Amino acid sequence: MTEKTYNDYLSILREELIVAMGCTEPIAIAYAAAKASEVLGIEPTKIKVFCSGNIIKNVKAVTVPNTGGLVGIEASAVVGAIAGNANKELEVIAVVEDLKLKKAIELLNMDYCEVSLLDTDSNLHIIIEVINGENSALVEIKDTHNNISRIEKNGVVILKQKEDSNKYLGTMTDRSILSVKDIYEFANTINIEDVRELLDGQITKNIDVSNEGLKGEFGLGIGKVILESFNNDTNIKIKAHTAAASEARMCGSPMPVVTNSGSGNQGITVSVPVVIYAKENNIDQEKLYRGLIISNLLAIHFKTLIGRLSAFCGVVTAACASGAAITYLNDGTLEQIENTITNTMGNTSGIICDGAKATCAAKIASSLDAALMGHHLAMKEQVYLDGTGIIKGDIESTIKAVGKLAKDGMKETDQVILNIMLDKSQC
Repeated sequence: MTEKTYNDYLSILREELIVAMGCTEPIAIAYAAAKASEVLGIEPTKIKVFCSGNIIKNVKAVTVPNTGGLVGIEASAVVGAIAGNANKELEVIAVVEDLKLKKAIELLNMDYCEVSLLDTDSNLHIIIEVINGENSALVEIKDTHNNISRIEKNGVVILKQKEDSNKYLGTMTDRSILSVKDIYEFANTINIEDVRELLDGQITKNIDVSNEGLKGEFGLGIGKVILESFNNDTNIKIKAHTAAASEARMCGSPMPVVTNSGSGNQGITVSVPVVIYAKENNIDQEKLYRGLIISNLLAIHFKTLIGRLSAFCGVVTAACASGAAITYLNDGTLEQIENTITNTMGNTSGIICDGAKATCAAKIASSLDAALMGHHLAMKEQVYLDGTGIIKGDIESTIKAVGKLAKDGMKETDQVILNIMLDKSQC
């Protein structure tokens, strides 16, 4: 691996492992609203929110943290505009003053915030306009959750991002350099000091929210139920701890997590299983770090082809990446890691994303069950062959096939899901 490729791989990790609180879509709306309010310079008397369909889908049923249980787009925008700190980006409402929350709740009961579907080619696209009298400000977020692409005040452009066609999503390190083989090589040769702080943050934050979820005080208490209902072996602990972390986030916990590919659920799913497996099997810290590198980069590799938001549930590929990392922790060969991916993708590809909400935790548990089965098959030298459904003869072709299924094949599915969620389709 060349020095440039090595540094690019580091850049990809640093770009994608971002700290965020709550579900990232409502937090992105809150961030845009807070920034727009900051640019306006005075408290807005009207907010207009324009969102792509996938943003609407992923905000509709999620509890906004630090709001006393408020849910949805309007709550995200109003709390962000009234109480948010734009300097904190995806931790924009980490602190919400009681008086400001009270004011936001009052405004939510008035004709204050207007939400519209944005006609756009980008699945991740938010425009917030705030108004006070003759003054207005506009903030646009596009392609990634904290990527402010445009700022205007009173119709005058203050910032307009210049995109580079040679970069991923116009602004980030080229992801086409990723491959399973090179990810494996990078994990084996990286100087751990280059990522220790980054991965320590992921381990600490994501395990902390898992422990919070295991108290059983969020949603259905899925993690606690799993632990109480099944044999307490390592596989069960992996599913319980990971699902519990997701459920806590989806149901309003304000605790921050380290995301992957713009998703807290995916950040949890690529990390918690690997950490729990390492702990249960007394695997040393350095090998854990290398396993987390594999898991994180494999998930990013998948999402580069799938897209950051789609009708394809992202925790499926995140769980697959964790299964591959567990194979690595078991001293699996590159071929066995590839076979873990193949076995998992031959099973669960096609689980739909019907928005961010409490049931994401259950989908994580199911996806991890498939990934762990894929791992055990691979360790027994068992793998599904070329031509078995969408499985191809080499791992990169299989990953491309999953990307095509998700990005192209599920476009209409995405629209049907959105119509059902918005009660526009008779069922």
